[in-house]
Amino acid sequence: MRTLNEHEPMSPTATPVRRQLATPPVVASPFPFHPGSLLSVGDLSLDEVSHLLARATALENEDPLDRNRILAKRRVALLFYESSTRTRTSFELAAKALGADTTLVSNLSSSIEKGETLKDTGLTLRSLGAEAIILRHNSSGAPWLLEDATRLPVLNAGDGMHEHPTQALLDLRTILTHSQGRETPLNSRTLAGFTVAIVGDILHSRVARSNMLLLPRLGARVLLCGPKELLPDVAAQTCPGVVIERDFDAVLQQSQAVIMLRIQAERLAGLQLDLEAYKANYQLTGPRLSAHAPEALVLHPGPIIRGMEITAGVADGPQSAILEQVRNGVAIRMAVLERALKPVQGVRS
Repeated sequence: MRTLNEHEPMSPTATPVRRQLATPPVVASPFPFHPGSLLSVGDLSLDEVSHLLARATALENEDPLDRNRILAKRRVALLFYESSTRTRTSFELAAKALGADTTLVSNLSSSIEKGETLKDTGLTLRSLGAEAIILRHNSSGAPWLLEDATRLPVLNAGDGMHEHPTQALLDLRTILTHSQGRETPLNSRTLAGFTVAIVGDILHSRVARSNMLLLPRLGARVLLCGPKELLPDVAAQTCPGVVIERDFDAVLQQSQAVIMLRIQAERLAGLQLDLEAYKANYQLTGPRLSAHAPEALVLHPGPIIRGMEITAGVADGPQSAILEQVRNGVAIRMAVLERALKPVQGVRS
């Protein structure tokens, strides 16, 4: 087992590793250490996913005054090393809807800016009374390191180019609402015969990775589509039920839902793209959608770059469920926060 030094920078492409403590000698804890943590969508059994979806609906429909007592005065820290609108705000609103107190710590307004390590920041938050930490970090594997250091429930709100588990859960809820029309217990055939296309910058997308890990477990076929610069041929090799298709029009013809992704310019590291060629081949336009997928559900995790990966007419059109995804984010994150601070026994299979 490789040892990870707490001061060692984590590569954005690194696979999360378990840190082995040197002194005193101990066996590295299994992850997730805390039953309320959500580090990867792979941590959840299908029974647990079903339970979270059911609780999201129940909490969404519960009387606000009753709901506000579920986590009354519990302390939740939002630790964000990257900018965020939807994820951060929906987690904060979800926590407050359950009655929790929240505090936001960002890298631009804390000792992080002075060079404080993730471990020390986490231990400080724990000492100040935080009972759970929601972490967004630019390095893959950061939530595992934080959980190992603090032994608190840690919720992964996006780590580098690795995962974004709550986004996959809210995407699933959006898809099920339109494909099933009602909530049912999930199994390996729930989305059998259903094809989801993920299009654009797959290489840098943690949203794509979490969806690739979750949707095939429910029987869905996942098609990845994009240029080789943003979608290497090896991307689908380790994910059963996931295949690569370069022809966007052919992908649309096979899909019941399409998840559009923006080009993550902040992670390109000098990679040059022909943007006009990209738009010609991979932009979702009204004519392209009506010609090849007139009934497909259109999703986007945001932020949307209108006129690049998707046109305004499609983003605001009748097939778009983008704002529905945003609304689902609050309900899903309420359920995940409840699980973090009030773990339910007996739902794992």
